[in-house]
Amino acid sequence: MKEITLKHFDGYKYIDGGVCAAKGFKANGLYSGIKAAMDAAMKPDGNESPHGEGKFDLCLVASDVMCTAAAVFTQNKVKGAPVTLSQKHLKATGGRAQGFILNSKNANTCNFDGEQKAQRMCELAAGKLGIKTEEMLIAQTGVIGQIMPIEPVEQHIDELAAGLSYDGNEKAAVAIMTTDTIKKEVAVEFELDGKTCHLGGMGKGSGMIHPNMATTLNVITTDCNISAELLQKALSDVVKVTYNCLSIDGDQSTNDTCAVMANGLAGNAEIQAGTAGYEVFRQALYIVMMNITRMLAKDGEGATKLLECTVTGAKDQDTAITVAKSVVCSALFKAAVFGEDANWGRILCAVGYADAEFDINAVDVKISSAAGSVHVCENGAGIPFSEEEAAKVLAGDEILVTVSIGSGEGEATAYGCDLTYDYVKINGDYRT
Repeated sequence: MKEITLKHFDGYKYIDGGVCAAKGFKANGLYSGIKAAMDAAMKPDGNESPHGEGKFDLCLVASDVMCTAAAVFTQNKVKGAPVTLSQKHLKATGGRAQGFILNSKNANTCNFDGEQKAQRMCELAAGKLGIKTEEMLIAQTGVIGQIMPIEPVEQHIDELAAGLSYDGNEKAAVAIMTTDTIKKEVAVEFELDGKTCHLGGMGKGSGMIHPNMATTLNVITTDCNISAELLQKALSDVVKVTYNCLSIDGDQSTNDTCAVMANGLAGNAEIQAGTAGYEVFRQALYIVMMNITRMLAKDGEGATKLLECTVTGAKDQDTAITVAKSVVCSALFKAAVFGEDANWGRILCAVGYADAEFDINAVDVKISSAAGSVHVCENGAGIPFSEEEAAKVLAGDEILVTVSIGSGEGEATAYGCDLTYDYVKINGDYRT
């Protein structure tokens, strides 16, 4: 099963709705034929491949009113056209947006006409929503280096906009999937300033995922009242300990985007920095982003297990993050998890080459799952443990590695998955 176990947080209630959970947000998704148009362009004889036929590939998320907006994007030097255009739009509006158009099948990256096509998509969507083009955000995912066919978008924009609904979140979440096997949505309800507030999101990603952010495409919506500046601060802080701690295969995408839109329709007083209200909002954002991060990790290409590494006792959070990432990025350990082999030496090896300062003789390691826990290393050295118990623990589909590296207060968790034969199969013919 690819579904994750949602973690409980007092004061927050999980609800349905994804990007439509917050008041005033609508969404829709549909099949426009982007892949078929790409195949037709590559095969002028008309014998295009049926690959992707009928799968949703275009979606739109929109608010009834203008929103404050914030985003983080890929740190890859090669950036897709939708990334550069969304950055320009947020700068032009001072952090405002009312709509978000997204597509799968084509990343619109490394193309001579990429920004022109992305701009056209924003113009089309903005026209249907009755807003300015720069008040639209855009994200695209799929094959890199193939021309983005604009005709499918032009032909289906009327249907896409007309179908916007307050329960269209699932269609939108499915439309951004590429090699994902499940849609990824999380939403929570909470109290703020005496008002009931909502925050929800959707994400996509299965391969080409590695820190740093954004790692994948993510849309988050909320009906809270918060300034663009404070929204950006909350997003940047939370992404550091969620999406930036996620790795599937060590390849950082060119199109990574995570954007948050807040329309204020919950009616709370505007959230102020340094207040209890800000902490409540930030925690809601963390809950949604952390759980989507775990969904992305568990649905890694070919994966059979979610892998989490929590590091404690570090001198600071940055040190803990570095060590935790090192463990979940280890190809050897990921392969051992797939084989359900308690090869703890691979964990210690990955801890040891992490670019961080700590006493290796203070390292303690445990491996856990719903089936139990096995203590495998203490004071930097192996200790006797039951291989039979370890096999039971590793047979689970959510594996937690806990690594203590000292007595400091720094703590962090990184997220990944096992490395399987199917990862190679999926990526061996991804383009064709």
